[in-house]
Amino acid sequence: MNARAKLITTAILSAGAACLLTIAVSHRRLAILEPAIGTAPAFAQDAPAHAVPAAKRGGVVVELCDGVTSVEVAGTKPGQPLSHAQALAVTGKLMAEWQRKHPGEKWVMAQASEAPAASVAGAANIGGPNAQGGAKLKSQQGDTYASFHERDYKIWKAETDAFVAQGNKIFHSAKLLGGTIGVSCDMCHPNAANTHPETYPKYQEQLQRVALLRDMIDWCIENPVKGKTLDPNDPKLRALEAYILAQRKGVALDYGKH
Repeated sequence: MNARAKLITTAILSAGAACLLTIAVSHRRLAILEPAIGTAPAFAQDAPAHAVPAAKRGGVVVELCDGVTSVEVAGTKPGQPLSHAQALAVTGKLMAEWQRKHPGEKWVMAQASEAPAASVAGAANIGGPNAQGGAKLKSQQGDTYASFHERDYKIWKAETDAFVAQGNKIFHSAKLLGGTIGVSCDMCHPNAANTHPETYPKYQEQLQRVALLRDMIDWCIENPVKGKTLDPNDPKLRALEAYILAQRKGVALDYGKH
């Protein structure tokens, strides 16, 4: 083998070794980096799921997100969704039990008012510089934002409000959340109370890692709600995040707070 062939072969082998090392690192969840940074990388961990207690009477077991407080619903069968009234009664009982165990903890049962229902279609009728009968406003060149008119801002607000309203609807619906036992987010978090989106990112005990708000939403859908996790770009997850953030409008950002 001539020198040029040896050089090419060495380069290919080196590249292959680097690729194998990358795969090995991925499978080991970047374990080789842990001694250097002192903790496992947050993005390399799977979110742990709660082990729901086995049903003693063959019924549906509902569990709070603390992974401890649970109750078996009499007269039900595994996989059977609860009625709305049943789910409300069960979650109310669970929350009362949690509060009894944590007398010093304050759980706010209300928050901002319900998100306004907005109509994007209605926004199209808002008068503007190009609308019939609309105000004739002059665009200012050289400044992107200065070229926008009042009509633009109204349309954007209507679109945003509609997006938040959709999140509000999903938050209050076990069916839209994809739940299997009839439990929805609002049963423990009325009006998104005690969700504290302004404190994310923060270390979340349930996930055993630093989490974003959407990580916790997904975890709650998978565990207390007993549904399937959503893709980060799923419109439902984005709408839920928008609704929760909207409910805390005006609260100062304080990431990492518990």
